[in-house]
Amino acid sequence: MIDRLKADLTEAIRRKDTIAMSTLRMLISQAQYARIEARRDLTDDDYLTVLQRGVKTRREAIEQYDKGGRKDLADKERAEIAIIERYLPAGMSPEQTAQAVDGLLQELGITAKKDMGRAMKEFMARYRGRVDGKAVNALIASRLK
Repeated sequence: MIDRLKADLTEAIRRKDTIAMSTLRMLISQAQYARIEARRDLTDDDYLTVLQRGVKTRREAIEQYDKGGRKDLADKERAEIAIIERYLPAGMSPEQTAQAVDGLLQELGITAKKDMGRAMKEFMARYRGRVDGKAVNALIASRLK
């Protein structure tokens, strides 16, 4: 993954794509930091976590910029998310997510809200990187009594 990021950074530099350059540099830096922190080479799941964290922080920033009336900064963050999402697995549609939640709840026999944590843990283990945790949490909560 790191080789792919570095190759894409080189290509972005050739194209003089400043947003892609800064985003890829930041991702490479975060991946290197995670590797140092883990004291081992990163696995694909580790890279996935780094990428998801990048998307999550940018979504939070977009929310704050929109509240503050800074559309220009929010648009920059959206462009960075689009770059990061190139490296994430394809996301599930809302319909696919709903079907997966219903199937999981039925499979595990979960009907009460007290088991929501177990359902979230299992769902995220199966579909990590393909769904937004907040959306799944709300969906599961709406399905339980």
